[in-house]
Amino acid sequence: MEPGFMDMSIKIVIGFFLLFLITRLLGKTTIRHLTPFDFVSAIVLSELLGNGIFETNVSIFYIIYVVLLWGFLMIVMEKYLLKHRSVRGLLEGKPSIIIRNGKLDREQLKKNRMNINQLLSSLRQSETFSLREVAYAILESNGSISILKKNKYQKVTLEDLNLPVSTTYLCTTLITDGEIIDDNLKELGFNHDWLMSQLISHGYNRPEDIVYADWLYDDGIYIVPYQSKKA
Repeated sequence: MEPGFMDMSIKIVIGFFLLFLITRLLGKTTIRHLTPFDFVSAIVLSELLGNGIFETNVSIFYIIYVVLLWGFLMIVMEKYLLKHRSVRGLLEGKPSIIIRNGKLDREQLKKNRMNINQLLSSLRQSETFSLREVAYAILESNGSISILKKNKYQKVTLEDLNLPVSTTYLCTTLITDGEIIDDNLKELGFNHDWLMSQLISHGYNRPEDIVYADWLYDDGIYIVPYQSKKA
């Protein structure tokens, strides 16, 4: 039996406003920044709503219940991931450095199921037309690629200013959401005592007070606290 015009119209209107409500509650993450978990959740939610609209034996209250329950689970999961960085990495994935110091890491390409043509296509979309221009390329968890060009290939080059070409360094994240990233700290050759001395010298006593901190070899540490210090 085909669904009635009025019944289908009511379901579509209700479903539209329910999806709008859930989208607003989830925040302002754009399509470009969707994680694999967000993408799959959106597909399942759309399937639940679509099936309910065209099934005559499915009541409006069933649609409301299913959409709100799924939306509630998505919101709970998003809140949980904000508080637990280890679980966030498991579900959302971690960035992969596919070009390091100008050298292509073929193992990382293979691990992320990316071939050289896909890599070149992504680079061209970022106005980079040769691997020789790239100092670092990072494959983000949402599939986009972040690029740090070598100094001489940046838009305003040092060669244009007749300045000597210096080494390009990659910024390393030390703290996110109040948690120290031990692997990055160890890779830099630093320890917790060094990090605490850096924080204290900038007026912060605990890593829990820091929402983000990174280290750049020729520029030192950069700190973003949860709340700005009072003047």
